[in-house]
Amino acid sequence: MSFIPSIPSPSRLSQKFRARLAQTTPSELTGIETSFSPRVTIEKVKNHKYTIWDLQYVLLACLGVFSLCMIQKFGILFKLFVVTALGTALLIPITSQFFFPFLPIASWLVLFYACSFIPAAYRPHIWVRVLPALENIMYGANLSNILAKHTNSFLDVLAWIPYGVTHFASPFVVSAVMFVFSPPGTLPAFARAFGYMNLTGVLIQIFFPCSPPWYENLYGLAPANYGMPGSPGGLARIDALFGTATYTSTFTASPMVFGAFPSLHSGCATIEALFMSHVFPSATPFFMFYVMWLWWSTMYLTHHYFVDLIGGSCLAVVCFLISQRMFLPRTQEGKYLRWEYDHVVRGDTHASGISDGSAPWFAVAEHDLDLEMGELEDGEGDWALGSSSSASVTGSLSPVSESSGQTLGTPISWEQAEELERQRRPTPSNIDR
Repeated sequence: MSFIPSIPSPSRLSQKFRARLAQTTPSELTGIETSFSPRVTIEKVKNHKYTIWDLQYVLLACLGVFSLCMIQKFGILFKLFVVTALGTALLIPITSQFFFPFLPIASWLVLFYACSFIPAAYRPHIWVRVLPALENIMYGANLSNILAKHTNSFLDVLAWIPYGVTHFASPFVVSAVMFVFSPPGTLPAFARAFGYMNLTGVLIQIFFPCSPPWYENLYGLAPANYGMPGSPGGLARIDALFGTATYTSTFTASPMVFGAFPSLHSGCATIEALFMSHVFPSATPFFMFYVMWLWWSTMYLTHHYFVDLIGGSCLAVVCFLISQRMFLPRTQEGKYLRWEYDHVVRGDTHASGISDGSAPWFAVAEHDLDLEMGELEDGEGDWALGSSSSASVTGSLSPVSESSGQTLGTPISWEQAEELERQRRPTPSNIDR
């Protein structure tokens, strides 16, 4: 069995790309809103039908205000500049299509940075004994200490690659790959799931602060306080190996010193692996191997207990399953580039338990190039994670099926969507058209 994803040869990709290019206009090909007029966004606000999912923006706004109030390093003028710049980016259509899915990620990053400014008097007790006790109860030993008992330069570099390099680069690589090779709408779904997973993880770390393995190695089980500096753990050996102080300075001044549980390194690797497996199912073993590799590196470098890794991965699985069940576009057989999709169905038929042919409330069949921007006639696309772009079956869809005569934007059942897909698959009679 081959674990390499089934991707067509470069010549076939070039052929398909040229054929698609000949059939679409430039704006359709890119699927990117090019308008600079705020009127477009204002019209969307006026026509938007608000749902419970819009409360997410209230939550993000509250977290943003809290974070800016906590951060004492910058003055009021700089904070007003940041808020004005963000508001402008959300108002202009050409930038709002990127910034709306990015909002959860931005909220996570700002909140993470603000953690170092939260007064210790308002922060909860730091749990030093909980994670080591859970580790021993669940697994019979401290796995991090066992793995870190014997170290050498080769293992140090092997652990550093996923923990100190790939972890920071992989979100950008995964985003670029999904934009090109996945159904339109996959990247915004990934961005939101990724952002909310990390945001939830940081909130848990704020309200349930726990010490990591390196703390036990340095201080034993002595009580901790928020004035203690962070530690690079095993990454200090990487600094010594390369003659730098990158990780020592970064981790010593970390805004979240006692954020062992859940492990967001584990969460990020897991959610990236799940989304990539959704796009390239045959490569799933490779993505799972990467998760296992990162798990080992975090324990070897004494940054997390195994229970932390399980917690981070469970959080990632929950966020992925919510996205898959309700918002994530389904891949279609024989289509390898986003430009090859002429309709997209969101949601999971098996997860929904639909057996009578009726489409669940969260299923959508939409024109692929409009879906990425969420440009629906009722203006809901950019404004709600679970509104018309993911919870209705109406949209600004002009293509019409030649065989069925049905507009692709009209409500359709799962059987109709699958039949439409079968009709569009290449056959010996039309494969060279």
